[in-house]
Amino acid sequence: MAEAPTRIRVTPSIEPTGERASGPLPTARARRRYRITLAVLVVLAVGFAIGHLAWDNPMPVGSRGFWIIAELRATTLLVMLVVAVCQALATVSFQTVTNNRIITPSIMGFESLYVAVQTAAVYFLGVAGLTMLTGVPQFVLQVAVMVGLSLALYGWLLSGRYGNIQVMLLIGIVIGGGLASVSSFMRRMLTPSEFDVLTARMFGSMSNADPDYFPVAVPLCIGAALLLWWRAKRLNVVALGRDTSMNLGLDHRSELMRTLFLVSILMAVSTALVGPMTFFGFLVATLAYQLADTYDHRRVFPVAVLLGFVVLSGAYFVMTKIFYAQGVVSIIIELIGGSVFLFVILRKGRL
Repeated sequence: MAEAPTRIRVTPSIEPTGERASGPLPTARARRRYRITLAVLVVLAVGFAIGHLAWDNPMPVGSRGFWIIAELRATTLLVMLVVAVCQALATVSFQTVTNNRIITPSIMGFESLYVAVQTAAVYFLGVAGLTMLTGVPQFVLQVAVMVGLSLALYGWLLSGRYGNIQVMLLIGIVIGGGLASVSSFMRRMLTPSEFDVLTARMFGSMSNADPDYFPVAVPLCIGAALLLWWRAKRLNVVALGRDTSMNLGLDHRSELMRTLFLVSILMAVSTALVGPMTFFGFLVATLAYQLADTYDHRRVFPVAVLLGFVVLSGAYFVMTKIFYAQGVVSIIIELIGGSVFLFVILRKGRL
């Protein structure tokens, strides 16, 4: 007599817990960590902003005089926000399209061109030459020249069958070094008084920004930032590399050109507005990747912008309100950014 078949019930050894999911933040812990990071950065940004407006304000809180002084200080906060957006988004996007986490858009010679223009104005026209570079038309001209030269460089070196972004970066370094050498030669020929006046323009400073530039600088900044945000998913694909992105149906060269054009606008606005800030963008982008811990640009961008504003507003609050040393703020930021750059270069772990 045949025995009845035995039914075997297989129970999975691991029950699904819902902890993991596909996406840029795959685990609940990663999602919680990202939300905490954003919340902390928002609190710090708001705290430093309020401190900048209210700290050491001689007028009673809530009075008309208090709000007049706060409104004047709010101009500096707006400059910091514009610079943070420009530098953060430009550096993160530039590192993505170049597939390199240890370079910044400054490598293309934006700062060198700015310094060369300022130095040439003093060299040929004296101290009065700097006043000729102030004004909305002059600001628009500087932005247009920087964007135009960068587009000419991109179009020349990335077009054609053998377009190569590494060659573009090398030529950008050579052009930047050449402009820096010319500027150094002209500075040696200046009188001590002219050199002293020019030195104030050699470092990025919020005091260099003129509120009259805002009707031009703010729309350009917002427009380029929104376009980069809209193209964030495409940047995620570009980050996979040229071959992979093309296999996925993306026109890699077109995406490269469009992103570099937006990066040029952001860097030109920031440099023409406040002056050179070579390592600030690198500092912000590096820390943003570490804090966000994701590949998704739509999550990295907010962290980078908030972090940039916190670094700028925090440094200015500490140095100007506590130590009363406004002139050294940008120098300290550049020193810290340069130190982080060397640390990343020498680090053995992942970027």
